[in-house]
Amino acid sequence: MSQTLTQLALLVRDYDEALAYYRDKLGFELLEDTQLSASKRWVRVAPPGGQGGALLLALARTPEQVRAVGNQAGGRVFLFLETDDFDRDYAAYKAAGVAFTETPRAEPFGKVAVFADLYGNLWDLIGRTS
Repeated sequence: MSQTLTQLALLVRDYDEALAYYRDKLGFELLEDTQLSASKRWVRVAPPGGQGGALLLALARTPEQVRAVGNQAGGRVFLFLETDDFDRDYAAYKAAGVAFTETPRAEPFGKVAVFADLYGNLWDLIGRTS
């Protein structure tokens, strides 16, 4: 059997502000932006290089969804972004105003630093050692 996790829905307050953050601050590529109805879009972004899954930017609609924006993992690190050059991406993200919650640290698997996205979801930026 072969299966692949291709995308993850990420609750957002606004399609355009989320798209601007992931594209302009993190350098993600816009894969698709399709208008489905007057108020619903299918917006997919992914890190450059096409090595992993995509994020589906899902507009929060219900009060429960709105409350979950920025807290989809209950305050734990939610998403893990691996890079082929940790120092390059850490410096670029800092320069773009990405909010890191800590300085980089060494772990057995490589370098890591936690950052919060525009809504407060926590991410690990990871540079694996070979």
